Amino acid sequence: MLSSGDQVLIRPIRPVDKEGLLDGLHRLTPESRCRRFFSPVAHLSARQLRFLTEVDHRTHEALVAIDLDSGKGIGVARFIRSTTEPTVAEAAVAVVDTWQGRGLGTALLKALAARGREEGVERFSASVLAGNSKMLELVRRLSDSTVIDSTGQVAEVQVKLRRGGMPAGLSHAVRLAAGGEVEVDPRHPQRPRS
Repeated sequence: MLSSGDQVLIRPIRPVDKEGLLDGLHRLTPESRCRRFFSPVAHLSARQLRFLTEVDHRTHEALVAIDLDSGKGIGVARFIRSTTEPTVAEAAVAVVDTWQGRGLGTALLKALAARGREEGVERFSASVLAGNSKMLELVRRLSDSTVIDSTGQVAEVQVKLRRGGMPAGLSHAVRLAAGGEVEVDPRHPQRPRS
């Protein structure tokens, strides 16, 4: 049950979810698509759909949220494990606009963090626009987070996954991102540290 009282099903993504993923993309407003992909993505290629739905659930995990009333997909969360640091995985969450602000992003991230811990992931990483001072300040205030590299246009951040759940403040960061107050760039794979 979400903080809004709504009930949803969160489950691992399956190859048969391709059509539902496309439907969810089309139910994002152009603004939400730009916040998620940093471009006005209007469609996904067959190759992209395979990559997003045919995952191994170990090094690449994806969870979908299903509206129990309509049976439609309303959100997705995924992590992709770093090939150079197997205990680190890049995480991203997307929620269709009509479900934003109900606690779905937080629920998806909690489920994703639990899956990550089961697979030996100790930290989530994300790429944040360097000009996004609100998000960077929030990350700097989290006790279990680190800004790795803030040179250039993108800052790399990492958040340690605690056994008991999400770090304090991370669910607040998800709410800010879902509301469009901060932007997280999930497209950049984690850069290996030298």
